[in-house]
Amino acid sequence: MFTNRKCIWGLLAACVTAGCAGQPGLLGLDITTRHDKKEYVQARDLFSAGQYQEAITSLSAYIYKTKNVKRREVRAYRLLGQSYENLGNLSKALETYQEALEFHPNDVPLLLAAASLYRRTGLNDQSLALYEHTLSLEPNNQEVLAGVGEIYLATGYYAKARAYYEKLFQLNPQAPAVHRARYAQTFYQQKDYANAFINITMALSETPDHPDFWLLSAKANRGLGRFDEALADLDAALLLAPNRPDLEAYRALWLHQAKRYDESDRQARLILSQRPGNELALFVLAMNASSRGQHNQAKAFLQQIRQGEKETFIHRFADTLFAPPAIAIK
Repeated sequence: MFTNRKCIWGLLAACVTAGCAGQPGLLGLDITTRHDKKEYVQARDLFSAGQYQEAITSLSAYIYKTKNVKRREVRAYRLLGQSYENLGNLSKALETYQEALEFHPNDVPLLLAAASLYRRTGLNDQSLALYEHTLSLEPNNQEVLAGVGEIYLATGYYAKARAYYEKLFQLNPQAPAVHRARYAQTFYQQKDYANAFINITMALSETPDHPDFWLLSAKANRGLGRFDEALADLDAALLLAPNRPDLEAYRALWLHQAKRYDESDRQARLILSQRPGNELALFVLAMNASSRGQHNQAKAFLQQIRQGEKETFIHRFADTLFAPPAIAIK
């Protein structure tokens, strides 16, 4: 029997030495060959060259060429998921990550890729579960802290979001400005305009060319009652993002609230020149006319809104203003 065992081990060693690895052989084992590694490198090169469809074909063949699940390498799964993401096929990317996590449940880069995609597609519960699992593996992972903070911000748990951002800043005071801006947003949402302004100013000192940062600064200034500063910040945002509808709408409304009716009119007419029939611009013109005592002109603008077919809040509000409901006589 001893001799037979020696023969078996000798045959196995000879098989490996002779290059028959990778073939279903003794004991049903599959061993990675140089050819396998070359296949993976070729797929990786296709991905790096931006040839994502070709990379998907190559990676799929590489992953599923054997029934031995140990050959389903996590790096190949990650590239396959990223290839689907880059082609905009998010459902296939999620399917890939879900399958990969069955075989590699504790791989942090894979967990982060899946959690991030869940977050970006609005599946916050699934994303949070993966982030929390990742935190159990790496409690100080900054990407996880930022991701959880973003989820809690998006779902309205502002105090919870702040706690994660604060831990992130403790670990990395130079964390990207976008995290500081989201931290500022948590204060703004709870009407703590002073802290919102302080933190968005910090974000702007690092990234002064982000229109959304200027918009948040404008909102914080407006909350603090500093209308001139708010309008200046809004103008800075518009310089960076000309003709952006939401910024133009804020400007028209805020100018009306500041009783700068002529400027508000000009902004509203600019909006109408780009987007004829815009209800908000017409409504601002109606409010400006009403504030000047030009009630017939205000009614004319409201009538234009009422002629629109959209069942919007402004449309319903214009109906109410133009023809208020009768008051029942007791």
